[in-house]
Amino acid sequence: MSALFGPAGNSNSFFEMGYKGSLQVPEYLTKMGLDAFEYQCGRGVNIGEEKAQQLGALAAEKGITLSLHAPYYISMSSVEEEKRIKSIDYILASARAVDAMGGNRIVVHTGSCSKISRETALDLASDTMKMALAALDENGLSHIHICPETMGKVNQLGTLDEVLALCKLYERLIPCIDFGHLNARDLGYFKTKEDYKTVFDKMENALGYDRLCSFHSHFSKIEYTTGGEKKHLTFADTVYGPDFEPVLDLVAQKNLSPTFICESDGTQAEDVKMMKDYYNRIK
Repeated sequence: MSALFGPAGNSNSFFEMGYKGSLQVPEYLTKMGLDAFEYQCGRGVNIGEEKAQQLGALAAEKGITLSLHAPYYISMSSVEEEKRIKSIDYILASARAVDAMGGNRIVVHTGSCSKISRETALDLASDTMKMALAALDENGLSHIHICPETMGKVNQLGTLDEVLALCKLYERLIPCIDFGHLNARDLGYFKTKEDYKTVFDKMENALGYDRLCSFHSHFSKIEYTTGGEKKHLTFADTVYGPDFEPVLDLVAQKNLSPTFICESDGTQAEDVKMMKDYYNRIK
C-alpha cells in the first residue's frame, strides 16, 4: 500500500485542456499522473445515480480512487434538532452518491460552536453522528466511512482533539486531517517537523495504527486572520503555510497509506502532483 494523491474538484487546467464534464475527469487525472479525486458536493448532492456509476466505472478503469465532499451546510452540532435531522439526510445522500461511484469515503464538516460551548457542540455532533451511522446501516451503506474534518475557523467545531474524540466513538470513522485548516485556526501552528509529528502521534494514540495508516487528508496553503481561515492559496505562496514536505516525510517513515486531496485555489491538480512526486522520491 502507498499514499494516494488527487485534487478536490477540477483545476483551471482541466478546462484549459479542453475538458468539460465530470466523466472526463479520469482521463485528465491519468494524464496528470494522479490516482485520487474528491467529487465536490459542497452545495448539494446533485449527481444522479447513473452518472455516478459511469464516473465510477471510468475511474476504476484508470485506477483512480474516488471520495466525496458532503454539503457544506451540514451542521451536526446545531442546537436546532430539525437542522441536525436534515444533516443526516444530507449525509445519507452523500453516502449513496459515493457508493454509486464505487468510493467509500465522505468528508463531513461537523458544525459551529459560535453560540454554545465547545463541549455542548461536541455532544450534539456525537449524537448526530450516531444517528447518521444508524441511517447508513439501515440503508445498506455500513461500508461507507464518514470522515469528520478538522476545520479552519476558530468558531467551528473541528480542532484536532475534537475530530479525534468523534472518531474514537466508532471504529468505522476515519479522520480527515486538513493541515491547512489546523495551521490557520492556530495562526501558523506548523513551524517545525516536531509540530507535524504531534498530529501523527495524537492520531495514533487516540485511534491506533490502522486508522493512522489510512487517514484522509486535505492539503493547501491557507491565508488566515485572528479568526482563522480566510482563503485558500496555491503552493506558489511563500507567506502562509503549511509545507507538505514534513508531512510526507512522516508518512514515508511510518509506512502509512493515507489519501491526500489538494484544495489549492485553481492549481489543485498541479500542486498535488508536486506532493506525489516528492513522496515517490523519498519513498
